[in-house]
Parts: sequence; structure tokens; C-alpha cells
Amino acid sequence: MILTNTETIPGKTIVEHYGLVSGNTVRAKNVGRDIAASFKNLVGGELKGYTELLEDARKEATNRMLEQATSLGANAIVNIRYSTSAVAQGAAELYVYGTAVLVNE
Repeated sequence: MILTNTETIPGKTIVEHYGLVSGNTVRAKNVGRDIAASFKNLVGGELKGYTELLEDARKEATNRMLEQATSLGANAIVNIRYSTSAVAQGAAELYVYGTAVLVNE
């Protein structure tokens, strides 16, 4: 499966258009990460626990989008975008979407 945030794929021609595909996940912070983040806020630097949390969320949402595209018969997803939003205190949704297409091999 080819994934890209561009509208086209160099050297490939889109031969079929399947439409919008998406994936999402809602994740909550955990107490251990919050405590570590509080200490890190005092001295500065990367909040590695949150970085890992968001990386896992991106992977899960992307995999859900891939499953949807595969079920449609697509071999590529173009114009991929990610979005986040707060859904409750301490919880956020990560949403990914793109256009499922079939490109020539």
C-alpha cells in the first residue's frame, strides 16, 4: 500500500477512485505519564511518555484507515491528513483521513 500526503504519486496514474477512508482512536493520559510530565515541565525537554502515546495513536489510526482502504480494493491512499481534538478532560482523538485509490503498477 502506498501512502502519501500529496494528491498524486510520481510515476503512477490513478485508475480508480474509491473515496474517503479514515481511521481514529481516542487516547487518555495516564497518571504515571502525568507525574513524569509535571517534573519535566519544571526543567524543560521532551515529554517522551506523551510522544510515545501519540506515536502509538497515529499507528493505530493509520492501520484502521489502511484496513478500510484494503477492503475497498485500493492499493494507495493519497492526500493523507492527520487531526487531533480534545474529547474530554485528559483524552484526545487522533483522526487520519485520505482518498483511497487504485494506481497502475
